[in-house]
Amino acid sequence: MKPITTITNATIPIMKDNIDTDQLIPKQFLKNILKTGYGRNLFFDWRYKKNGTVNEDFILNQPEYSNAKILITGDNFGCGSSREHAVWALKDYGFKVIIAGSYSDIFYMNSTKNGLLAIVLSQEQRNILAAIKPNEKIIVDLPKQKVCYKDYNFDFDIDPLWKHKFINGLDDIAITMGYDKQISEYEIRIPRFN
Repeated sequence: MKPITTITNATIPIMKDNIDTDQLIPKQFLKNILKTGYGRNLFFDWRYKKNGTVNEDFILNQPEYSNAKILITGDNFGCGSSREHAVWALKDYGFKVIIAGSYSDIFYMNSTKNGLLAIVLSQEQRNILAAIKPNEKIIVDLPKQKVCYKDYNFDFDIDPLWKHKFINGLDDIAITMGYDKQISEYEIRIPRFN
């Protein structure tokens, strides 16, 4: 994973509650076993019309939002099936941070394990962030656990272990490899059977 400390970027507001994983990446796109290539199909049923043409009314298709890396959204984000592909699609599209009112537990864990920072803020705070112009930026400061916009400073909580992993760019394998010396010493002591 790439380390995350401070992210300064534009936002995209999709202020809907209960956006489920099938809306994020529909089932017909789950055939790829890699973590890449999913971004083009993120929010597929909202981004494209039934005839396959682009839905210009959907916010991801509006040019002024094309470089935004922070999604502002509703409550219970990522509910539905446990597909990890939803997180892969968000990351592959370019999102680095999701700010919601709450998350499905499985989606939240999939996010943390894949380097997508999932932040919880109140409805009032999210409404302020959702109303900013496309050319304005916010700051997500993970070490200070703050989301900043103009004179607003919103605190957020994160488990200290996950914070450590994000800041240092560590996934579960990297954490395990940090114990390489202890693992090697243990393996020397265990009996071998031939």
